Amino acid sequence: MSAQRPDLLQGTLDLLILQTLEREQLHGWAISRRIRQLSCDTLVVSQGSLYPALYRLEDRGWIAGAEALSPEGRRIRVYRLSAAGRRQLAREEETWRRFSAGVNLVLKPAT
Repeated sequence: MSAQRPDLLQGTLDLLILQTLEREQLHGWAISRRIRQLSCDTLVVSQGSLYPALYRLEDRGWIAGAEALSPEGRRIRVYRLSAAGRRQLAREEETWRRFSAGVNLVLKPAT
């Protein structure tokens, strides 16, 4: 039996993208690959989810995109975290910590 990968909770993708871009600026596919690497292949972000999230985050001013050239000479869009994105990341991290602490309390074995 193969292990199933969990679906991302709604809103979690934004947190993962913001955190990934806090480390370094990346293009879309590299963001997806980095999330997968950092999660030891537990979290897989499809392009169908990633790009709408990137556009939404850019519209909100939390990330900024700029045209660049890949090492192969192809045009790509590279994203970086904005100052507003850093503030949002701090809010999202705090919300995640509260949420996961609550889930851990519910999952705690009864004594």
